[in-house]
Amino acid sequence: MSKLLRDNYLGNTVSIAKDLLGKYLVRMWHGQPLVCRIVETEAYVGAIDKAAHAYRYHKTPRNATMFGPPGHAYIYLIYGMHCCLNFVTEPEGEPSAVLLRGLEPVWGTEQMHLLRFGKSLAQLTAYQRKNFLNGPGKCCQALGLTRQDNGLDLTGNELFLCDALEDLGLPPAPQVIYTQESVLALTMPRKPRTFPGDFGWKGQNHADF
Repeated sequence: MSKLLRDNYLGNTVSIAKDLLGKYLVRMWHGQPLVCRIVETEAYVGAIDKAAHAYRYHKTPRNATMFGPPGHAYIYLIYGMHCCLNFVTEPEGEPSAVLLRGLEPVWGTEQMHLLRFGKSLAQLTAYQRKNFLNGPGKCCQALGLTRQDNGLDLTGNELFLCDALEDLGLPPAPQVIYTQESVLALTMPRKPRTFPGDFGWKGQNHADF
């Protein structure tokens, strides 16, 4: 299977944030695969990034997953209502992660609409269709991810990333050619950053929670 292995999460966090663009995120929901293509990510390196939960290695019960082994899901609650999914990176003890900021639906879209809005695609407004998966909280809601899923092993069978869909028994998604030139370094003034850590595909509808 083309599932990403733990070694894929061991490198430089900023590089991993770029490399994850175009990968497929698979969430198994009651036996049904919900599949999306990753289109926006954001890197957080706890040792040096003031915006990271674990800046200067500050460890709390909330961010403890960031200090664990790479290749696990770090899911936290923000504003008391939105869950955010992160992929833990770098060696154990180095609190770093890549935040999932945007997705493109590929398979199981109808179920994702029900999880996100409680209604089918035909019932969605134009605004809801445009802002379906363009934010961290929206992605978690559409995939049925909550704080209860914090710490999930990304090399397991419940939540994982892969390069291709054929190994899942699904038809291949429409081919999209991604190049380094198509990667957009996003300017996010909402918080102080010590390095450019936000990445997405040009032309995507980038938004917040």
